[in-house]
Amino acid sequence: MPDKSEIYKILEKDSRTKPQQISDMTGIPVTEVKNFIKKGEKNRSILKYKAVINWQKVEDDQVWALIEVNVQPQRKVGFDSIAERIYRFPQARSVYLVSGTYDLSVLVSGKTMHEVASFVSEKLASLDGIKATVTHFLLKKYKEDGEILEGGESVTRLPVTL
Repeated sequence: MPDKSEIYKILEKDSRTKPQQISDMTGIPVTEVKNFIKKGEKNRSILKYKAVINWQKVEDDQVWALIEVNVQPQRKVGFDSIAERIYRFPQARSVYLVSGTYDLSVLVSGKTMHEVASFVSEKLASLDGIKATVTHFLLKKYKEDGEILEGGESVTRLPVTL
């Protein structure tokens, strides 16, 4: 019997894949595929179905920044409490606990650099427990969520000669 985690891998690569297609690809009966997906949605193994947008090609371009955050961990909850306060802001698109010099890495988006800078200085840096922040504005995205955004559409291979 094929590993059902293969269903997750297929959906992660293309969330539009239909249960019948997944069944054909894996050999798992379509009813089992449907039940597995429903269970995954219910227990939050599957959190969201999404599209990856190349914002550089859309008129409604966005400014992105990666913010490194140094935190004073709180007794009994460590970093979780402050991470929760940060991820509740709509500007915070992703929040990660990381190793290294800084404790949290926060991906932020906004309409302008000024909007992102204001969020960092007025909301993020002013939270209790935040010791320091470093902001890195993203200048260009080459790859997002496993998808090459520019210049990688076609793969050409050299001919094999003997």
